[in-house]
Amino acid sequence: MLNKRISLIALGMLSATQAMADGQAESKGFVEDSSLKVLLRNAYINRDYKDGNPDKSEWGQAAIGTFSSGFTQGTIGVGVDAFGLYALNLERSEDRSGAGGIDFFKRGDSGKPANDLSKGGAAVKFRLSNTVLTYGDQMPALPVLNYDNSRLLPESYTGTLITSKEIKGLQLDAGRFTAESRKSAEGRDSGGLKSINVLGGSYQFTEQFKAALYASDVEDVLKKQYVNANYVFPIDKDQSLTLDFNGYRTKLDDSYVRESGATGDDNKIWSLAATFATGPHSFTVAHQRSTGDSNLGYAYGGYQKEQGRVGDGGNTIYLANSYWSDFNAEDERSWQLGYGLDFGAFGVPGLSYNFAYVRGDNITTSTSEGGTEREIFNQFKYVVQSGPAKDLSVKLRSSILRVSQKSSEYNVSGNELRVFVDYPINIF
Repeated sequence: MLNKRISLIALGMLSATQAMADGQAESKGFVEDSSLKVLLRNAYINRDYKDGNPDKSEWGQAAIGTFSSGFTQGTIGVGVDAFGLYALNLERSEDRSGAGGIDFFKRGDSGKPANDLSKGGAAVKFRLSNTVLTYGDQMPALPVLNYDNSRLLPESYTGTLITSKEIKGLQLDAGRFTAESRKSAEGRDSGGLKSINVLGGSYQFTEQFKAALYASDVEDVLKKQYVNANYVFPIDKDQSLTLDFNGYRTKLDDSYVRESGATGDDNKIWSLAATFATGPHSFTVAHQRSTGDSNLGYAYGGYQKEQGRVGDGGNTIYLANSYWSDFNAEDERSWQLGYGLDFGAFGVPGLSYNFAYVRGDNITTSTSEGGTEREIFNQFKYVVQSGPAKDLSVKLRSSILRVSQKSSEYNVSGNELRVFVDYPINIF
């Protein structure tokens, strides 16, 4: 049924009446609009687990090359996108590798992590007016299918995606993907995904108000719907209040419930965040709530073959209270107090700081009710503003997570440290 809907949406996109400038008519050409970029990334994550659990850490150096051509001129433009990825393991510790939440280098049958890994992909794209159809290896960034780029190497997916922007302020997306490339392993189909269909769009109603609605169907796993509403209230020239609502509804397939050992099949989770910005300061208050009968809570990301997860992208969680913990357990309620500071106002452009305190309660597991968890999050980030190292960024992030004994089946206490150094280079 969803396949038919995607086909109808695709036809509608391609035949939509133009309401703004024709992007294809402005094409300069395949070579003239092309770009080649390389991102050098050095990444380290350390997790000091508590309650007798072994510590885990991974460290690696990556080179991420991306090529994007322009479109040929004419009524229908044709182009190509491609990427090449390489990662070198700088730690190579059999004892410390293997944490599912780090996952820089997948461990082989011997139990040892890979010394290095490399892979690539390419996609062909077609543009008619302001509608683009892309087929091949891609890195989709949608609320119901969002590739993970928060580790050493990014995930990618193989399939077809149509994106239409024929009407000003309106974006429509429809696609089908049949393979997932795990971020820590070689191969185009290393994530165990059978297929996922995605459909939805977003619309900028006014300068202040934007909303989105998306749905997905992961074959033999689950169906998911997502809704978002974002409103910015201007207060003064340097003051504003932003309200951001995000919500997901998931329904597990019966076969997946049986295979995974889940105790239920449905979950609803939503968050509402209010952020007051004044000058270089921002203050956030957020509430997040999970309901339903699935002991998996809100399920997303991961890899189906090994982790018994969903396979729809490690960043498919557009919720306010997602840091080290996602605060997404069965029946969990969580509150956040956050603060952000831009040091540019104090003579240090490029330096920013973010803090958050999140506390969750009412967690249900198979053996208990009323569990709690709490996290203290701190992050400093600096982006070089000029000179030979312009745009090089250094991100230092730490989390202190404490989980009650009643919640130990759901999560684990620990201290986490992340250090990321990214150096983007524009070849042309």
